[in-house]
Amino acid sequence: MLRTPLCETLGIQYPIIAAPMGFVTGPELAAAVSNAGGLGIMSFSANPPAVLRQEIRRLRALTDKPFGVNLLLHFPVEEHAAVCLEERVPVLSFFWGDPTPYVGAAHDAGMKVFDQVGSVAGAQRSVQAGVDVIIAQGGEAGGHLAGNVALSVLVPRVVDTVSPVPVVAAGGIADARGVVAALALGADGVAIGTRFLATPEAAAHPTYKAKVLASCEEDTVRTTLFGYGWPDAPHRTLRTPFVDQWLPNEARGSESRPDEPIIGQAKIGGMPFPIPRFSSLPPNTDVTGDVESMALLAGQTVGLVRELKPAAEIVRELVEGAARIIEGRLTTCLTNAPA
Repeated sequence: MLRTPLCETLGIQYPIIAAPMGFVTGPELAAAVSNAGGLGIMSFSANPPAVLRQEIRRLRALTDKPFGVNLLLHFPVEEHAAVCLEERVPVLSFFWGDPTPYVGAAHDAGMKVFDQVGSVAGAQRSVQAGVDVIIAQGGEAGGHLAGNVALSVLVPRVVDTVSPVPVVAAGGIADARGVVAALALGADGVAIGTRFLATPEAAAHPTYKAKVLASCEEDTVRTTLFGYGWPDAPHRTLRTPFVDQWLPNEARGSESRPDEPIIGQAKIGGMPFPIPRFSSLPPNTDVTGDVESMALLAGQTVGLVRELKPAAEIVRELVEGAARIIEGRLTTCLTNAPA
């Protein structure tokens, strides 16, 4: 079966990681992937620290396997990090900032630390910070993007730069072929987001899931349009009539104007939260309103996502499919090579 040294480092069966999609990768999805032998990383989803603690405990009640929690360093997360430390979260994952202030305390608590980057420079900073695992995010990825270099170029560059620190490939991976390709590039594992959107366990709004299933690889765009609350931050989202209408004036989305109309309502920490136009929040199952005008974040792999499946089934298909490719077609290529 498919194993890499990363599995030993994390105490997991397979090098398959569920990406921490904000407001979508909650306890249910993270637990499902962990229970299937991978590693589920839950997003903190802007929850207040007390609610995050509840979510961590709910996740722990759903699985006795390793899991992680992701914090976005664009936002003030000092108290959230303290909760993760107190709860002894097995993996503490960071994105969009310098994790250095948190690494020492996490290691003292016996936790592993991940950092997601989009460049070689970012990976070098992560190594200097002392992180245990670097996630290299290619420009094909959905959600917020730390760079614009394709995964096939970025991963080997990062691997060559940070070895022996393990590297996980993220972006542009949705099936077993992508897993094998990432391993061939030198990655020790893969982090997958868009494929896990189309699962019963994902907390994405039904309309959001339907749009993912109906889209192809040309139906996403890299933009800063959904910048309300997170300005000038590039992200990849599905093309919708709303997106096409506003792309010529995408800078408007980062102005966070107080007179921006409210197009829906979400719940954060159990409390009602208005969603202004251009909000960076993707719609989850609690959202009401004009969902098709919200940030339907997704990567270019949407063209490979054609069916809603349980997360555990996706993990199994990824692992078994990758093993078949490695043992079958690739071995055949080697043995059939001319002398």
